[in-house]
This record gives sequence, structure tokens and C-alpha cells, in this order.
Amino acid sequence: MAPMAVRLQTLADFGPLAEPDETATTFEGNARLKAVAYASALGPGLGADTLVVAEDSGLVVDALDGEPGVRSARFLRPDASYAERFSEVYRRLALRPDATRAARFVCALAVATREASVVFEAVGRVEGRIADVPAGGHGFGYDPIFFYPPLGRTLAEVDDDQKRAASHRGEAFRALAAWLVETAS
Repeated sequence: MAPMAVRLQTLADFGPLAEPDETATTFEGNARLKAVAYASALGPGLGADTLVVAEDSGLVVDALDGEPGVRSARFLRPDASYAERFSEVYRRLALRPDATRAARFVCALAVATREASVVFEAVGRVEGRIADVPAGGHGFGYDPIFFYPPLGRTLAEVDDDQKRAASHRGEAFRALAAWLVETAS
């Protein structure tokens, strides 16, 4: 979004807001749910041209029937450490030694107007596999166990520029930027 002439604000700029329950079964559904909930809560105080952007993202592992999926941030339990989550992913994969380790990060974003109407949606994906062992100290979340074949390493082992170029969030937000340019002209 850096090259765009937009003013970004976060929820912290608006004071405490109740976090909506992420009850949808898809990333897209949760992104929509959050965009609408925050737009509804903030709507009266927003400018006419203000948009609310929300996203939902996580790790999908084929051999685990899509888990952790939409529950990635709450996998095992909300306060579980990522080390605990990694251990559980590896434990479950060990129960299926012949299964593929194919995995992907998914980011769905939704844009809502102050009237809580969704006006744009995008999905970004990055394909890879679960690494044999966690590696790297850069990045966050599941990055140390996500091996990205085009770079030959985990996403926790790549620099910020490489990650932005490959990431699921980067893809979704580049689509948002293109939409904003298109709608502005």
C-alpha cells in the first residue's frame, strides 16, 4: 500500500472495540464477518470515503484435512505457543507417514463501506509444504515450518522483501491496491 495516497488507521486508533467471533468456516467468511462487524461499529464516525479492511488468514495442511485452517491462531487452544502448535502438526503428520506434506498459507480480505456493505474481496495463497524440521527465526506464526520451494527454505529463513513478494497477505493486498487504483480512476 506504500505507493498509494491512502491514510491508514488501525483499530487502535478508534479505542477499544469488541472483537467479533470468527464463526465462519472459511477464511473468506471470517474476513467478511470482521469487515462488516467493524464497519458497523465504526460507521457513524467514519468519513464518507473511508473503507474498512479486514482479513483472515492461516495455514492449511492437506494431510491434516485442512487444519489448522481458519483456527490457525487458536489451534490446540488460544494460548498455545507456536512451538506447541508445531509439535502437534508434526505429531499428526507422523500418524500419516505416506501422506503429502503439501500446505499453503491463505489470506482472505474483505473491504466494507461505513454502511457495512462489502464492496471488494480478494484471496492470496502461497503454496509450499511442511518442512522436515522448523527452521529460521525471522517471520512469525507458522513461518518456521512452512517450506517454500521456489526459495528453497522456510518463510522464517527469508528476508522481508522476499517474503512480501511471495506471501499470501502480499498477494491479497496487492489485489486491494490494484482495485483502489481502478476505482479511483
